[in-house]
Amino acid sequence: MFDNINTRSVTFNLIIINFLFFIATLLHPQLEDLLSLHYFFNTHHYVPDSTGFQPYQIITHMFMHGGWAHIIFNMWGLFMFGSILEQVWGPQRFLIFYIITGLGAVLLHMLVQVFLVQHATGTVDPSIAMLNDNAAAAGVYVSQTLGASGAIFGVATGFATLFPNTEMMIIPIPVPIKAKYLIPLYIAVEFFLGVSRFQGDNVAHFAHLGGALFGFILVKIWNRNRTHLY
Repeated sequence: MFDNINTRSVTFNLIIINFLFFIATLLHPQLEDLLSLHYFFNTHHYVPDSTGFQPYQIITHMFMHGGWAHIIFNMWGLFMFGSILEQVWGPQRFLIFYIITGLGAVLLHMLVQVFLVQHATGTVDPSIAMLNDNAAAAGVYVSQTLGASGAIFGVATGFATLFPNTEMMIIPIPVPIKAKYLIPLYIAVEFFLGVSRFQGDNVAHFAHLGGALFGFILVKIWNRNRTHLY
């Protein structure tokens, strides 16, 4: 498998960029606060040492990861699904798809964050006193989001939409499952976890859902004149 990797492909270079960001974060931990995505209205008056929200974080956070397991899992998904989509669409269209699904993930994630803070405090930009009195809102306000998972969910959803009958294996299930069943199952689990908001769960489930949603819509738009599914 790996001996056929095209080092000039967008998929390969995205993986390299992600690992470079990850290594840079290991060497300089302060980069995590600087490049991760902060709550949109966080102007760092609640946490003085925090960078707070900066527009560039909308892009940079997609190349950040919180640990080896996080980046390896994401990059494996990008390699498995992205390399196939890039072969189908070509590098330019695949890169556009990857960026749009990543931005779609950001959009839904940020909208949910704003809703949660507004619902808890009555305003999207609460005062320090309000945050001190509301741990849930404070948790969202000071949160940092990082990872390529939103875009990866978009890529996986794009693959399942184009190749719904492709059989896939997932541990520990001993039988192959078609992509049109497996990926929606993942999405349903993400929705359940996102709505449930279990204590201690720090995964940005709605970012995953946003990436999947935008991936599905984009594939449908691009392939509205095609009816043959593989």
